[in-house]
Amino acid sequence: MFIETETTPNPAALKFLPGRQVMTSGTREFSSPEEAEASPLAQALFDLGEVVNVFFGGDFVSVTAAPGTGWTDLKPQVVSILLDHFVSEAPLFAGGTAADIAVPAEDSLLVEEDPANADIVAQINELLETRVRPAVAGDGGDIAYRGFKDGIVYLTLQGACSGCPSSTATLKHGIEGLLKHYVPEVTEVRAA
Repeated sequence: MFIETETTPNPAALKFLPGRQVMTSGTREFSSPEEAEASPLAQALFDLGEVVNVFFGGDFVSVTAAPGTGWTDLKPQVVSILLDHFVSEAPLFAGGTAADIAVPAEDSLLVEEDPANADIVAQINELLETRVRPAVAGDGGDIAYRGFKDGIVYLTLQGACSGCPSSTATLKHGIEGLLKHYVPEVTEVRAA
């Protein structure tokens, strides 16, 4: 088995591609060792002591190193853990299933939406799903919709994209421009 590695716009994060499916549906982010207890793989990566974020995508794992940590020594350790996990076909989550793990809903809203805006929200989500999510996944992350109110779209960047130096530019210049172009009711995009 061979695990490819790709850089991301976030210099602290690398994207690891095991050449097979990681998540059957959705994504999962672990931002602390406590959260990582739900997954033996995420826990093993946090146990390295130099990892501050692990993100599972459909066919990749993004790992973010602690500030000041270089990838020269950390990368071979991460690859070794990933190889051991995928070659052994170990379960991704404790107990072999994610069914009993509390996962924050990706669609949990931070603002109360007006039901009259249902068509606008549908347009926003369609654009996020078809145009934005694939691009963000290419950079080792994901994006979660958190609401639309008074012309403002609330989004959360996850994985390699959270904490990335260019995340503000991604939200403001990339995503905001796209949404404003196709959905005139959108006036702003904010990080949630």
